[in-house]
Amino acid sequence: MTDTFTAIVIEDQDGKPKAGFRQLTLADLPDNDVLVEIAYSTVNYKDGLAVSGATKIARSLPMIAGIDLAGTVVESRSAEWKAGDKVVVNGWGLSETQQGGYSRYQRVKPEWIVRLPEAFSLEQAMAIGTAGYTASLCVDALVDWGVQPGAREVLVTGAAGGVGSVAVALLAKAGYTVTASTGRDSTHDYLRGLGASNFVPRAELEAKGGPLQKERWAGAVDSVGSTILANVLAQTAYGGAVAACGLAAGADLPGSVMPHILRGVALIGVDSVMAPRAKRERAWARLARDLDPAKLAAITTVEPMSKLPELAAQIVAGQIRGRVVVDVTR
Repeated sequence: MTDTFTAIVIEDQDGKPKAGFRQLTLADLPDNDVLVEIAYSTVNYKDGLAVSGATKIARSLPMIAGIDLAGTVVESRSAEWKAGDKVVVNGWGLSETQQGGYSRYQRVKPEWIVRLPEAFSLEQAMAIGTAGYTASLCVDALVDWGVQPGAREVLVTGAAGGVGSVAVALLAKAGYTVTASTGRDSTHDYLRGLGASNFVPRAELEAKGGPLQKERWAGAVDSVGSTILANVLAQTAYGGAVAACGLAAGADLPGSVMPHILRGVALIGVDSVMAPRAKRERAWARLARDLDPAKLAAITTVEPMSKLPELAAQIVAGQIRGRVVVDVTR
């Protein structure tokens, strides 16, 4: 282990959060039971907000940014984990209330950790990251509700983003006919490669619609929120469900109870941050079973941590397609 290492730390600057590169030592890390040498992290939308300063994500400062990490246990005071274990941590307040993964080392609590599935390398685990793991939670939620492959299609909004890309791939693998909604026609070939059969322009779902619209979808995965989510609910067929996990377009929901009380449509909230380990392990098992490594590679780029300020601005502006892995050693 090195005496010092680089991390991205959010600090207060004139009353505003500002992220920058800092040299830290192990003494700067929290006193949690498991020390992990991090190999990779990733860039999620929330990371973009935190690092760019677009929204105040960190609730206490200074805070090491990064809501994901994948690495190797170096030291452990927990009987459950030992040196050499390959592990993944997603959420649990990292970068918000707990020190995060944009660092060469981090100390984490034993209960936060998921063992790296044998199907994945550390790099692949972060190609999935919170976005892909959340997508898997959403697919599990639709399956549990009873949404089955059949005549009606399943919609994925924000389809070219991190959650959407993995959701398209997982749903297609599970036998669903997938319609992708995106604001960029240039992503259609990319999404077809992941398994999308049809496309809906984002603008079509952004337009104000009635409380009940023509039944189109057996179910949906939504990472966008706001008017788009309201329209998706209004278009979901009787007995269907929408798994909602994001608010890229806003936290409001300008809709009606009518889809729920007249068609029995379910709005299923999906939280990845505090999900219990059993749900996490099930989601990672689906990813290990159903996510084609070639498709994962097709949606992934690897960038050095030194580029994170630039990458954060890009993801907030909607300019990143798929998944970006962060090599914390560079």
